[in-house]
Amino acid sequence: MSAHAPEVSIDPGKIYQLADLIDLAERNNPETRIAWEHARQAAAAVGLRESAYYPYLAASAAAGYARAFVPFPTLRVSEFPHVQIVGGGTLTTEAAASQVALGLKWLLVDFGARRALVDASKEKLMMANVGFNAAHQKVVFEVTRGYYDLGRARQKVVVARSALDAAQTVERAAKARLDSGLATKTELLQAQQLSAQSAFDLEAATSAESDARIMLVESLGILPTTGLRVADLRDKPVPADTERSIDTLIDKALSQRPDLVAKFADVRAKEAEVREARAEFYPKIGMEAGVAESRLDVAIENSPYFGGAQPTYSVGVKVEVPIFDGFARRQALSIAEAELRASEHELLGARDAVVREVWKARNDFTTALRKQDAAAKLILASEGAYDAVLEAYKGGLSTFVEVANAQRSVAFSRSVGYDTRAAIFTSAAALALSIGDLARPSPARPTQRKR
Repeated sequence: MSAHAPEVSIDPGKIYQLADLIDLAERNNPETRIAWEHARQAAAAVGLRESAYYPYLAASAAAGYARAFVPFPTLRVSEFPHVQIVGGGTLTTEAAASQVALGLKWLLVDFGARRALVDASKEKLMMANVGFNAAHQKVVFEVTRGYYDLGRARQKVVVARSALDAAQTVERAAKARLDSGLATKTELLQAQQLSAQSAFDLEAATSAESDARIMLVESLGILPTTGLRVADLRDKPVPADTERSIDTLIDKALSQRPDLVAKFADVRAKEAEVREARAEFYPKIGMEAGVAESRLDVAIENSPYFGGAQPTYSVGVKVEVPIFDGFARRQALSIAEAELRASEHELLGARDAVVREVWKARNDFTTALRKQDAAAKLILASEGAYDAVLEAYKGGLSTFVEVANAQRSVAFSRSVGYDTRAAIFTSAAALALSIGDLARPSPARPTQRKR
């Protein structure tokens, strides 16, 4: 993935399906790019920790000039061993030195400290990788929910427009009855009020549709002003009920939920950090070696320079035994052990939360499916009742109140039907997200350098 935001072109003539919208979000939403960069950082951290196994080799060069003097006394001997200082002078020296050196340091034995740090960094790499998967699934869910919310808002506009048509029909019927002497002026005014309310509801539904479109576009990571044609939800088949039991879904979630896998990895990382803290109580054995070419030239009292160049060598084994450090290592171990216990408790809490989320998501999905048949029957019944009451009202056999109530029932039942349909899609996506099975990605994983 590029370090810069990709250029995403929107085809104004294309009608974007849900899969197209998810593809746009994956390529353009900043959350997935941020998570990817975190995974790359974690992969580099593994290589950084593994570098401690290699020797440290450094080259150096130095050159310098120094001028110094030494007081030189004048002595007078009167009678040995009596000596007197009667004056003195100075002895001036000049020196020019240069050196080119190559030094090596290599930690040979540290009783598992480096291994623990490498293990901890690998677990953090695992956390970053599953964090990328979690960010990916979160983006997919947000786009999916936004798509279905937009579809529901569109259908609410259709319902509101149909309600306005029905209200205008009732208003015309009331006017016809008034002209025939079968209705009062009050009924016509009530019918006009119903039409005005329906017109207001249509404007509110249109505004809600605009808001839903903005929310969907923002979940894609593009500007709200971007022109985007989104496919209608009307003809999309409703997902079928899953045959898997709740226990099967929970077991799958516990084995693959990205956030739960990250908690497992965090526990293992904390265990490695405890091992590293304990290793600090043991000695460290290393080797140091160096080779250099040195030159030193000296002049005394403006004499010609004399000296020479000689190679120098050194090699040794260094053993560092910690004895007392003000209890710093003990405190570091206590902190590491406390962090391990905290991460274990977080894992248990996350596990219980996953079980609750899966159970709730499965219950919401099955409940939405059961509501579907009831909603369909409610729509048929309310539409039939409205048609019958309207015809009776036109014939003078029904009251305006009955017609208005029937018209509101039709609008309500249609709205409930679309809400139920959208809830089925949204709850199905939430169920897939709760078990970690929502559009599981297969990205190119950040590579790590092998020892």
